[in-house]
Amino acid sequence: MQVDVSVASRTVEGRTVVDVTGEIDVYTAPALREKLTSLVDAGHVDLVVNLTEVRFMDSTGLGLLVGILKRVRGLDGRLQLVIDSERLLKVFRITALTQVFTIRETVDEALADVPAEG
Repeated sequence: MQVDVSVASRTVEGRTVVDVTGEIDVYTAPALREKLTSLVDAGHVDLVVNLTEVRFMDSTGLGLLVGILKRVRGLDGRLQLVIDSERLLKVFRITALTQVFTIRETVDEALADVPAEG
């Protein structure tokens, strides 16, 4: 079984941008979970997950993102999603996750959203 997802991370102005490409499903979600978990474990808790190159995501992917969101919030961090595809956004709307996640159209928009000082 070929894993049809690639995950790369980069630091932009002290924040971590995670670029995800491909499909997120029951087969590929573990690779993404591993990458995101290792970033959070390393102290990267201001995450921008770029899903603009994701062609497909099933409930496994949604569950994985919710799990990471809970971990990040538990560490007083933030997780923003970047989604520009109507098809992908629809999945978040149907599951009411648009009320749970901060969703932006571009990475630049997400990076411009500076966290309020606590």
